[in-house]
Amino acid sequence: MSDALILVALLLVAATATAAVAQRDPARQALVLSVLGVFLAVLFTVLQAPDVGLSQLAVGAALTPLLIMLSVRKIRRRRRRDRDGAR
Repeated sequence: MSDALILVALLLVAATATAAVAQRDPARQALVLSVLGVFLAVLFTVLQAPDVGLSQLAVGAALTPLLIMLSVRKIRRRRRRDRDGAR
C-alpha cells in the first residue's frame, strides 16, 4: 500500500512539474507551481518527512507563487502605464 501511494505521489509531482514547464503565461505557471508545491508536500509526508512537507506547503505552495503573481502584476501594470503614456 505504501509503495503504491509513493508511486501515485511521484507521478502527480512529475505530471505537475511538466505542466508548469509547458505553460507559457507566467501567471498560469505560478498557479501550476502552487499545485506542484501541494503535491510535493504530500510526497514528503508520504515519505515520512512531515516537517519538510509543512515547510514545502508554506513556501512552495503559498509564498513563492504569491511573489511571482505580485511581480507579474506589477510588470504588467508598468507596461500598460508606459504604453498608455507614450500616446
